[in-house]
Amino acid sequence: MKRDRLVELLRWKTGKHRKPLLVRGARQVGKTWLLQEFGRTAYRHCVYVNFEDAAGLQSLFVDDFDIDRVMRVLQVEFRTRIVPEDTLLIFDEIQSAPRALTALKYFCEKAPEYHIAAAGSLLGVALHEHVPFPVGKVDFLDLEPMSFAEYLHAMGEGELVGLLNARDWPAIAHFKARLTDHLKYYLFVGGMPEAVAVYAESRDIDAVRRIQRRILDAYETDFSKHAPVALVPRIRMVWQALPSQLAKENRKFVYGALRPGSRAKDFELALQWLLDCGLVIKSSRVAKPGMPLAAYVDLAVFKLFMMDVGLLAAKAGLDGRTIIDGNRVFEEFKGALTEQFVLQQLRCLPHDFIGYWTNEKSTAEVDFLLQAGGRVIPIEVKAGENLRARSFRVFCEKYHPNVAVRTSLSDYREESWMFNLPLYGIGAIGAVGR
Repeated sequence: MKRDRLVELLRWKTGKHRKPLLVRGARQVGKTWLLQEFGRTAYRHCVYVNFEDAAGLQSLFVDDFDIDRVMRVLQVEFRTRIVPEDTLLIFDEIQSAPRALTALKYFCEKAPEYHIAAAGSLLGVALHEHVPFPVGKVDFLDLEPMSFAEYLHAMGEGELVGLLNARDWPAIAHFKARLTDHLKYYLFVGGMPEAVAVYAESRDIDAVRRIQRRILDAYETDFSKHAPVALVPRIRMVWQALPSQLAKENRKFVYGALRPGSRAKDFELALQWLLDCGLVIKSSRVAKPGMPLAAYVDLAVFKLFMMDVGLLAAKAGLDGRTIIDGNRVFEEFKGALTEQFVLQQLRCLPHDFIGYWTNEKSTAEVDFLLQAGGRVIPIEVKAGENLRARSFRVFCEKYHPNVAVRTSLSDYREESWMFNLPLYGIGAIGAVGR
């Protein structure tokens, strides 16, 4: 398994102003594996503490934040010497020990020589339960499901990734069929590490689907286990409605589709719970492509995606035979799988904001507006090779963006007013027009 975030972890390790690191992400996106692999490859020693499993260690920080005492206890517990800079100390499921989260402040201020990395799948939920947070005393790293490039590496296609990274478009066009085939399977398998690992080993899509269903079941178990009892039914209603909401033509989230007569206030807490867990992604409407985009957000209008395209396919019951039926998989749910894929890849890239645009009457729409590298890039997503883009042209003629990108199954090409990026090359969007 190869994860790109390992490079960022190495930069954190050698950083001059390193603080305790907090890795955020939904359950089963690979946070534990990433930190343990980092500890194995970049340090002489690694001490792993899971506060969800090791309830006895939750009391470490109850009485005080004496760092020397904590280090002595951990050294005895794990029978290893904790040497600053030679040892990575991992605090996993840190939300299960709220005082451990607060302790990160004291590690930052009083013992910065120790390399501390923490993770928590339900951390966002815990913070809304008034857990003290060490503001300004931690670094952050967000982990998403595996990107398409990471998936290709897992499939043994490192050379193809090299071509994509080099943006060698003539050579990439030569391998279009191969890349398109991989992309079709990625829409089914998705980026959850366990699903990718099983598919890489066995090429068994039925086994992949069983894993995805187990992951989805685990998420629903979390609803009952961790959410307020009164909120659980509404969380389930939002969660179950995601495929049908995305199958609509404009994909705008409609509360009334959950239950007749429902309004935002009826479901906003349930929606926030799913957002805090990292299980859904909110893409808000932006009124105009000004900088910063966040200043032009329409808070009442948004789309709601799942965090992984493979889980969306599983939740919607997409049959595996769809993959071998030409390119029909790209157009399932009126192209929702393809739009989900693009959003997922954009979130793996450095960015400041991702939203979408419609005009006031919602008669024209641009699928995504990406703010990254000091630019706002409009992105039109096409599920096939039908490249008509009336709304996109309306937007570009009105706002005259410096760079506009359409992504589709067509090869890379430059036109007078836009660039066409192949879907499998969307990771190169930051370099377009540079």
